[in-house]
Amino acid sequence: MPIQTELPSLPAGPRRRAAAPATTPPEIAARALLAHERLCRAYGCPIAYFHALAPLDELVSSLLSHRTRNADSARAFRTLRERFPSWEAVRDAPVGEVQEAIRAATWPEAKAPALQRTLRAVTERRGALDLDHLAAMAPAEADAWLQSLPGVGPKTAAAVLSFSVLRRRALPVDSHHHRVAVRLGLIPAGLPVGPSHRVLEAMLPPGWDAQQVYDNHEVMMLHGQRCCFFHGPACGRCVVLDLCPTGQERVGGAAPGRDGTGRAAVPDGGGEAAG
Repeated sequence: MPIQTELPSLPAGPRRRAAAPATTPPEIAARALLAHERLCRAYGCPIAYFHALAPLDELVSSLLSHRTRNADSARAFRTLRERFPSWEAVRDAPVGEVQEAIRAATWPEAKAPALQRTLRAVTERRGALDLDHLAAMAPAEADAWLQSLPGVGPKTAAAVLSFSVLRRRALPVDSHHHRVAVRLGLIPAGLPVGPSHRVLEAMLPPGWDAQQVYDNHEVMMLHGQRCCFFHGPACGRCVVLDLCPTGQERVGGAAPGRDGTGRAAVPDGGGEAAG
């Protein structure tokens, strides 16, 4: 029997850090898949990959994107490529020059030395500055190798595997994705983003390919950007309201839609599709 882990909705006060559930209760896995189906209909799966970078390029891009708006991290990445002829040049440059090049990103004074440390670690372990060997690894093995690098956590590793030209099965979880998962009751409110990667990916069918797993990340993220906002979520037009304990508590129970399912209108609004 699966371990029945209590999955609370968002509390009013500070969150307690929760341990990752040992297994996923069947009803939670079923809710996750139903939410995926609804959101895919709303946002139009399959969703096109937003770029096709080499694995090392994606690693740098992801490291720059931490706690940074997509447009700003993209500008920092472009400037870095314009000012330096190669990643080896970035690795070996005075740290101040790298910091100046990535100033569009948040905390460039911390990201510049951290990026150089990561690039040096890749060089030391590979004998060259490339990640081509990841293509021959199983996804789990490649994920573990990436996370052994300094500064690389679950989200960055998953981004390299999923978003780069490797196109491997891996589930990145950003803050929007995490927020929607918590409110849907898929994970405990106190479970941090990092450990949630393993838990949320385990809910997805093992037969899903890389595109389907990528779609799951994208629709959860897009829903967080366009409907399930951090402040004032638009529960009245949420397509998964009847599946969402947090939303039902906010609105006093999900009102049935025209088809009697509790579905609301397709979400609208802007937002960037990049993970």
